Amino acid sequence: MNDIGISSKLDIERIEHLFKIGIFAALMVLAGDMLLCWGVSEPGTAGLEAFLSRCMSVSDGRIFWSAALGLMGIPLKCLCFFGVYRLMAEKSLKHAHAYRAGIFGVLMLGALVHVVSCAAVYFFKTVKALSPWAAEEKTVRFIGYFLLPATVIFLIFFGILTGVQISAFAKEKTPLPKWCWVFTPLFGALPAILMKLSGDHAFTNAAAAGWISIGDLWTFGGLLIMSKKYLHETGEEK
Repeated sequence: MNDIGISSKLDIERIEHLFKIGIFAALMVLAGDMLLCWGVSEPGTAGLEAFLSRCMSVSDGRIFWSAALGLMGIPLKCLCFFGVYRLMAEKSLKHAHAYRAGIFGVLMLGALVHVVSCAAVYFFKTVKALSPWAAEEKTVRFIGYFLLPATVIFLIFFGILTGVQISAFAKEKTPLPKWCWVFTPLFGALPAILMKLSGDHAFTNAAAAGWISIGDLWTFGGLLIMSKKYLHETGEEK
């Protein structure tokens, strides 16, 4: 038992249960991301301008449900990373404690970043209807004041979580094969880049926006399969 009341003993059934819940929660968040970002950009726009132009097709209902799904799904998903924590806790408390810090940081800031992103879209649409000439400037200021600082800190903790997980698996600090380091949330960046390269399409724009959730699905799904294959076969039961 560690200092926050979580057992470091390998409990396969509980780990697999967390991974299954994590898959469900990641699907919730991915649905929220796609609701918010489903659309195409105005011709001739790029970067933030292109993203804001897509926002005009997003209804208030979609913004609400995107925020609600993220608000519920992100904390639930983050708690399921304690399944990964349990994989490394028995062999390396050093990795487990660093990973736990990443979990808490992502837990505290993930939903906040998502909801403020939804608020930025709503803010842009509202200002655009009242003062079309000032909407983009005011939205950029809103993002700079409220979204950017939280996003930067979130990405620091996300980097800790991902980096520690890769290190723990690569150094064989878990009961799974070392090559299982590939099952990390950072994987979601690869399909996002490929989808972006495919062109400006509503589906690819929406799916690319959910790259972290895609990475989480890869993480939980891959580790669930590997735990069933390797942990049960080797008899490392709880």
